Amino acid sequence: MEWSPDPDALRGRVGVVAGATCGAGRGIAAALGEAGATVICTGRSSAAGNGGSDYDWPETIEETADIVTRLGGTGFAIQVDHLDSDQVRALTERIRAEHGGIDVLVNDIWGAEMLKGRPAEWNTPI
Repeated sequence: MEWSPDPDALRGRVGVVAGATCGAGRGIAAALGEAGATVICTGRSSAAGNGGSDYDWPETIEETADIVTRLGGTGFAIQVDHLDSDQVRALTERIRAEHGGIDVLVNDIWGAEMLKGRPAEWNTPI
């Protein structure tokens, strides 16, 4: 027997993936979309500019939102620096106003620059 995802398992549910630009966050957002969820893809790396990201990822949250939609969900990209409380507060208010709330929350943000410094300094102990 071959397994395949239920395209309606999360239909009508709202998920937020904080850190959806690439890697695990992108993969989780895609899987939620494959199950039919509405997925708000957040991160700093956007087609509108890197939003404070130190990494200059070639991937963007808009690309992740497109993947979600192509797989059967509804993807939304919202640029947010989750280390900025005001931006997180604005995101929360927007989600509440536009979607009513959150059913699934995934935290895949990095943000360790505050502890470790920029990428060139990552190999130093804390």
